[in-house]
Amino acid sequence: MNVRLLLTVAALLVLVTGCATFPDEGPRDWRPQAEGEGELGGPPQIAPTEPPPPTGPEPGPQQDRRPAPPAGPCEDPDPQVVAACLSPVGAVAVLPPGDQALVAERRTGRVLQVRQDADPVEIATVPVDPATGITGLVLSPGYAEDRLVYVLAGTADGGQVLRIAPGEPPKPVLTGLPNSAGGLAVDGTHLLVVTGAGEGPLAGAVLRIDTLGRPAPGNPDPASPVLAGGLLDPGGVCVDPATDTTWVTDRTPARDVLYRVGAGALGAPAWTWPERPGVTGCTVLPGTVVVAQPGAEALYLLTPGRDGTFTGDPKPVLEGAYGAVGEVTRAPDGLLWLGTVNRDGTAPGRTDDRVIRIQPPTGGGESAI
Repeated sequence: MNVRLLLTVAALLVLVTGCATFPDEGPRDWRPQAEGEGELGGPPQIAPTEPPPPTGPEPGPQQDRRPAPPAGPCEDPDPQVVAACLSPVGAVAVLPPGDQALVAERRTGRVLQVRQDADPVEIATVPVDPATGITGLVLSPGYAEDRLVYVLAGTADGGQVLRIAPGEPPKPVLTGLPNSAGGLAVDGTHLLVVTGAGEGPLAGAVLRIDTLGRPAPGNPDPASPVLAGGLLDPGGVCVDPATDTTWVTDRTPARDVLYRVGAGALGAPAWTWPERPGVTGCTVLPGTVVVAQPGAEALYLLTPGRDGTFTGDPKPVLEGAYGAVGEVTRAPDGLLWLGTVNRDGTAPGRTDDRVIRIQPPTGGGESAI
């Protein structure tokens, strides 16, 4: 009996030992959840033993490699930053007297009102095709009385100019545009619309319309909104009110260009960039045209002569200060507002994308902040 008892106990011990588990074995590293970078990352999680298998194709350079905005309040330490943690900025329109602005997120279609030390306030959302999104935003020529805003957007129904009125959904005023990049500007009491190449009579052109979408007086063809044609992939349009001169940037397979716009054909470029830095938005300071170049991560200052040509080489300013700047506009108080597009790339900063308000850069390559 003793021998049988001993054999039975031994067998039970073997079974218990073979089924035991030890919770202290295996990886126990704590890592932050991938919600952002730095101290604003999400709560910790236990890292998995092996990475999960991919569920789709590897994202390309323009797809969603960018990190999500940080959790919690978005605070940028730069005092010049007015708003941060936005989607890539498609356009900026400064509100009078100059301390606030309307900002369009290109891919989301949101139009936000931003000012220093305050959270952005959404005033409208435009239903956009994210491949193009919003590429133009201006205040009505009579904004002080009508409070209207106009946007240029690519939508499921093609490119459109839409009017935003307080408390109302966006309403199209000009349709039939190509679903491509472009820009908006105000020319006196009229709107300038820049469209990219595509199908239809309004493609690849500078259009001049009234605020109801009708051809403006003085166009080469009174029945057509086309002021000038010959564009391929425009990045922006701006007007010098002192000289009544319109400038438009364009990107071609061989070079980037800046045109001085006249009625009819665009003619020869006023300036070219054979290195193709990706010219986008532009604005005009007294005696200077400012062109944003996201690829160069800088603004370029050009000095036009009386005949529309330029003297000397363009001067880069703010190189690398805010990364890829896609939008630049001058406020009524003379300051510049910039919008970045770093989240279109592969290495955005923790608080990108941002809207920045600065003093106009000087010609010496430094910002007069």
